[in-house]
Amino acid sequence: MKITDSNVIRFHLQVLYGISVKNFEKKKGRLICNGAKVFGVPLENLARKYIPEFGLVPSFLVDACSFLLDRICTVGLFRKPGSLHRIKVLRAKLNHGEASLSTALPYDVATLIKQFCRELPEPLFPSELHVALLKAQALSNLQDRMAALQLLSCLLPAKNSSCVHYLFDFLHKVSQRCSDNLMTSTNLATVFVPCLLPPPNKTEMSEGRLELRVLVLRNFVECPHLFGVIPKAVLDSMEYFMNIHHLRDVFKKKGNQKRHSLKVKRYVKTVSWVQGKPKASPAASLPTQSSMSGDGPKLKRSLGLRTFPNIQLFRSCMPNAEQGFIPAADALEYFNTPDKTSVLTAMERLQLKNWRRRSSP
Repeated sequence: MKITDSNVIRFHLQVLYGISVKNFEKKKGRLICNGAKVFGVPLENLARKYIPEFGLVPSFLVDACSFLLDRICTVGLFRKPGSLHRIKVLRAKLNHGEASLSTALPYDVATLIKQFCRELPEPLFPSELHVALLKAQALSNLQDRMAALQLLSCLLPAKNSSCVHYLFDFLHKVSQRCSDNLMTSTNLATVFVPCLLPPPNKTEMSEGRLELRVLVLRNFVECPHLFGVIPKAVLDSMEYFMNIHHLRDVFKKKGNQKRHSLKVKRYVKTVSWVQGKPKASPAASLPTQSSMSGDGPKLKRSLGLRTFPNIQLFRSCMPNAEQGFIPAADALEYFNTPDKTSVLTAMERLQLKNWRRRSSP
């Protein structure tokens, strides 16, 4: 697998918490900021504003949340519905690019925010993450539960993550004023479940499954500072995996170079063997009497008498009973004394030897 942030996060989720998540990343859509239609439009086609702490956030969401922050003490915010007629008029104006939020009522704007999230072509939380989020929420240990949810929040696409992070940060500020508006984090999570984590079928609409969905959103509302933040331990492991991957590539290249050099050496050795070049022996490199005189032919691989080497030229040492081995020059003087017999050359030995023809059987 490729060493990327999402793959390392999936690895940690699988190993530490037994939660498997398939790769759901899709091709990036073309960014078209026409600033016209607002509802039912993909995030990448909406006009967006850059918020330093969050990134690119849809302009409508930024304007609507900023409008409600000044009216945060409104009782039942997001729980009480607005007027259908006024909401319809506001939608039409917003889709035509008219700024009409300044004169709207808080309940109408809060309802528009829920409709905006619910009518997106692709949900802010991809459907491939829903099962994993519920598994993480079902973990018994609180620390493991929050760590798994934090890792899962890091798997959202960038455009989704910026929008959801900004929304949870705003809802956290609303829940902090629950003594005035009566909207706790649980109440806000219950209201936003159909918008952010809608059940796909009737089975998921059971009381236990719906409660898990509410608890997932409540944890994100209460801890928005953890949303989309990769833990330090995972970052360290990413650096480790990247170094291992780099070293593996380096050793792989070195191995290829080494194998290539071995092939070259083997090829050179094979060529020399095929050509049959004889190895020069020390004896063959030394000159003979015949070759030095220039009368006889050059030394060849033959057993003829004319090319038989002289033993006095090739012998480097001779045996001596008293000294073991002595140089050949000293040995000649030793054996040429009156008490010793002279040294016979190989040629003389062959001439003195009595030869007789071998009788045929």
